[in-house]
Amino acid sequence: MNDEKEVEPDAEQEPENTPGESGVTDEDELNDDKATAIATKSPSLLRNYISFVGLAIAMAGLVSLTLLFLLELTGSSDQPYLGILIYVLFPGVFITGMFIAAIGMLFERRRRRRAPEAQIAEYPIIDLNDPRRRRTLIVFLSFAFIFLFASAFGSYQAYEFTESVTFCGQVCHTVMKPEFLSYGAAPHAKVNCVECHVGGGAEWYARSKFSGVRQLVKVTFGTYDTPIQTPVHNMRPARDTCAKCHWPEKYHGEKLRVFDYFGEDEDSSQRQVRMLVKVGGGSPKTGQVSGIHWHMNLANEITYIATDEKRQNIPWVRLKDPSGKITEYTLRDAGLTPQTIAKAEKKTMDCIDCHSRPSHIYLSPNKAVDQSILANKLDRSLPFVKKKAVELLSKQYATTEEALNSISAEFGEYYRANYPDVFSAKRGSINRAGAELQRIYQTYFFPEMKTNWQTHINNIGHFNTQGCFRCHDGRHFSKEGKVIRNECNICHLTIDQTFAGVTTQPKEGRFEHPVNLGTRGNWECASCHKGDRSFKHPVNLGDISKFNCIECHKEGKF
Repeated sequence: MNDEKEVEPDAEQEPENTPGESGVTDEDELNDDKATAIATKSPSLLRNYISFVGLAIAMAGLVSLTLLFLLELTGSSDQPYLGILIYVLFPGVFITGMFIAAIGMLFERRRRRRAPEAQIAEYPIIDLNDPRRRRTLIVFLSFAFIFLFASAFGSYQAYEFTESVTFCGQVCHTVMKPEFLSYGAAPHAKVNCVECHVGGGAEWYARSKFSGVRQLVKVTFGTYDTPIQTPVHNMRPARDTCAKCHWPEKYHGEKLRVFDYFGEDEDSSQRQVRMLVKVGGGSPKTGQVSGIHWHMNLANEITYIATDEKRQNIPWVRLKDPSGKITEYTLRDAGLTPQTIAKAEKKTMDCIDCHSRPSHIYLSPNKAVDQSILANKLDRSLPFVKKKAVELLSKQYATTEEALNSISAEFGEYYRANYPDVFSAKRGSINRAGAELQRIYQTYFFPEMKTNWQTHINNIGHFNTQGCFRCHDGRHFSKEGKVIRNECNICHLTIDQTFAGVTTQPKEGRFEHPVNLGTRGNWECASCHKGDRSFKHPVNLGDISKFNCIECHKEGKF
C-alpha cells in the first residue's frame, strides 16, 4: 500500500501563467499605465512661456476694455477715440493674446507627445462620467458662449461706431477737422455722414471701408492731400443717397428768397434783394415740369465734359429729352473735335453738380460777416465793422492759433487807434465782435489744411463763383444754332432791390446792378465779386482804386 497521497491543486491558488497564455501582453500593461497616468491630474498645457505671454496680453486687453467700457457707461468722457479703443483696438488685443496662448498650448502638446513617457492621448478624451473632464467641458462651453456673445455685441458696436459722425469726423482730427466743423454749421448737421457718403447696402459699405484703408495709410505716412481734393470722384450717385430724402419729381414752384448784404462804408449800410427763385421741378405725369430742377427731372438726361478737376470748365453738354432727341452744345472757340469728345470722360449731371457743398459749406469772409451782422452778433454801429472784419478774415495766416491771436489783437487795436471814443464807450461790443470773428474763422477757415471757400467751391448761384454760368453763359451753341441761354429771368425774378436806402423795382424782374457798369454790364458776377470783399476790381487800378465806381462806369465810357 502506497503511503504517498496524491496532492490535489488548491482551487483558490491561481496557476502561474506563461507569457501568451492569459492574453495580457506587455503592451496592454503599458496602455493601462498610460490610461492611469492620463486619469491623474497633469500640468496644464498653458504652462509654457508662449502661453504666458499670450495670457498677459489678453489680460491687459480685457482689463483695459472693461475699464473703458465702464467709463463710457458712466458718460464721464466724450473723447472721440474712446469708441475705437473699446470696440476695435482692445478687443483686437484680447483676441490676439488668446490666439498666442492657443499657439503656445499647441506647441506644448506636441512637445509632450514626443516625450518617451508621453502622458497625453492622441486625441482629447471626452468622458462625461469623469467629474474632472465634465467640469472642464462645462467651463469651456461657458467661456465659449460668453466669448461669442461678447464678440457679436462688440462687432455690432464696432460697426455702429465706424458708421458714426464721431468716427468719420473726429478720429482723424487734423485731416477731417475742416469737414467736421463746417458740417456742424450746415443744414445737414443732423444727418449722419454715412447716409450721404455710403448709403444702404453691403456693396457700398465694403467700398467705403476699402477706401478708408487707403485713407488710413495716407494719414499714417502723412501723404494726404491738403486740402482734401473735391469733388469726390468715387462718390455714390445722388439718386442712391440724396434722392432717399429729396424727392426728385416734387414740384416746388417759386420760392421767395431775401438776400441781405452790408456795405463797406462807415455805417455798414444794408442792401437787400428780394427774388422769386424758380425752383420748379415736377414730372411729366402731373404736367408740371419747369424751373431750375428741370435739370433733374427723371425724363431729362444731361451729360457733360469737364476739362478740370474742379469741374468748373465745361466746354460740351449733351441733352437727351423725354422723346429721346439728343442735342449737343459746344463752347464757342473751345477747339473740341469729334475725336476729342469721343475720348473724353463724360459725367451724367446729378444733384451734386450744382449743390456741390450740401453739408461741408465754407462761407466766404464777405458772406460770413453779412450773416453775423444780420444775426446781431456784430454791432453794426461800430464804424467800418464790415470792412475791418472782412479784411481780418481775408488775411493769410500760417496757423489757426496765429489767426485767432491776430484777429483779436488787431480788431481791438483798430478802434483804439482810430476811434478812441468808440473804443471807450463800446469796449464790450468790440470784445464780443472780436470773439465772433474768431468763431467764424474757426468754423470756415483752416490754414493747416489749406482749406477755405476758395478751395471748396459752392456752385449754387453765381455770385462768387461761375456756378450756373459754367453752362449758362450764352456761349454754348448747338449745330442748329441753339444756345444755352443766360437771361437773368430764366431762373429768378427780382421783386425789388434796396440800395443806399432807396428801393426800386426792376423792369421785367431783371436784376439791375446798383452801379451802371456801361458796356461791362454783361460780365459775370464772379469777375469782380470774389468773396473776400464786397467787391474786388478785376484790374489793378493803382492810385485811383479809391474812386467811386460811378465815376468810371457810365454808359458809353466803359
